Amino acid sequence: MTLLLAGDIGGTKTILRLAETSDSQILRTIYQQTYHSADFPDLVPIVQQFLTQVNTSVPEKACFAIAGPIVKNTAKLTNLVWFLDTERLQQELGIPRISLINDFAAIGYGIAGLEKPDLYVLQPGKLQPEAPVAIIGAGTGLGQGFLIKTGNYYQVFPSEGGHADFAPRTEIEFQLLKYLLDKHDIQRVSVERVVSGMGIVSIYQFLRDRKFAAESPDIAQIVRTWEQEAGKEEKSVDPGAAIGTAALQKRDRLSEQTLELFIDAYGAEAGNLALKLLPYGGLYIAGGIAPKILPLIQNSSFLFNFTQKGRMRSLLEEIPVYIILNSQVGLIGAALCAARL
Repeated sequence: MTLLLAGDIGGTKTILRLAETSDSQILRTIYQQTYHSADFPDLVPIVQQFLTQVNTSVPEKACFAIAGPIVKNTAKLTNLVWFLDTERLQQELGIPRISLINDFAAIGYGIAGLEKPDLYVLQPGKLQPEAPVAIIGAGTGLGQGFLIKTGNYYQVFPSEGGHADFAPRTEIEFQLLKYLLDKHDIQRVSVERVVSGMGIVSIYQFLRDRKFAAESPDIAQIVRTWEQEAGKEEKSVDPGAAIGTAALQKRDRLSEQTLELFIDAYGAEAGNLALKLLPYGGLYIAGGIAPKILPLIQNSSFLFNFTQKGRMRSLLEEIPVYIILNSQVGLIGAALCAARL
């Protein structure tokens, strides 16, 4: 048996998990704890406190999924002043093997550890086990990546596809593009500006300013507060979540229209990714937004926009599409990655 440590490290919270492994397979979770990242000056004291709490020997391997880019085994976290270096972490923690991976790459590794209840099948398609796998996930931003099978395991490849150009297809989407260009005084609009948490707010502002529907007082107040707090690192409200909840409850027409436009654009971009990769091994929709608005996606034109690619429609109809429901898929991925060190 081998002890390993997995971590999902974000600007807001850090989740650590101690697990037992054998032959690169996770056998069981021994202990797990969540910490408020900003309460600590660095990752090292969090890990030290965690290992003291669990009262165990030092793990042999560790992998930490980081909310930020990994450059030459180092990482600077988004929204934190932490600077992590694998060599320093190994020395200060006494763990012989440590790896840092991007949090979206961790999701890619975590797919192998998901079980049937962790997934919602949006389109069964025709699964080809040896084919590429694609991942797309709207959350704070828009993550994209893909997996290629090499031997018994998948190799995960990151992507910056979320920063590709937003491609409007309808009159209202062309209006949205022009609105964003003018509002932000920019030369181009990335798809992430539309398909993400901030994208939901941008779509709402566009529909509001173009008077597609009247605002409800409660949502209007949340969005105004958020606008007034522009530039602040800490926001007192989350307008994207409020708009999503109002749309789910069907109590605000403007929020419903916002989510309709958001889901259409999300489906279209997922289809664009699928065209480039032909992921007959599955296209997985990750990120925090999709599970929260699952009923809206189920009853929307997401799949219509996903497959609406002219002569390529029949190809996309054969790609399995899944929504990841397990919010700890990144932590699962970090554990699997640690096991293979």
